[in-house]
Amino acid sequence: MAKGASQLNRSAMHLLHRAGQCAADIFASEARSSGLTPRQFAVLMVVTEEEGLTQTDLVERTGIDRSTLADIVARLLSHGLIQRRRAKEDARAYAIKLTPQGTKALRDAQPGATAADARLLANLPPAKRQEFLESLSLIVTATRK
Repeated sequence: MAKGASQLNRSAMHLLHRAGQCAADIFASEARSSGLTPRQFAVLMVVTEEEGLTQTDLVERTGIDRSTLADIVARLLSHGLIQRRRAKEDARAYAIKLTPQGTKALRDAQPGATAADARLLANLPPAKRQEFLESLSLIVTATRK
């Protein structure tokens, strides 16, 4: 193995990026029929759990940057999966709600998302799976802006 490659294989940043790419590829293959991306799925999941969130709330809940989230919201709107209304608390902001089509898309994607998680975690020994998820959660929580 080349020296540079061995250094990359000890880089948490690089390995997390690569693992994220693998996760996205697995999600795409498992949830292909839903037509959703992993980030779109995440947004729909958060919206179904907390209807009426603003885009700012969605940025905070998902960790998706503001401009990317705006693109995702625009795409979900154009596909009829969500609707926006002016937020009651702040007339400058929009509250997001799933449409019946969005609820169906989320329901259709759920088995693929579950299968993608199972495929990812199957690469780890069973005894390490929960620890892995907890470690990822610690990283996310500790580095949240």
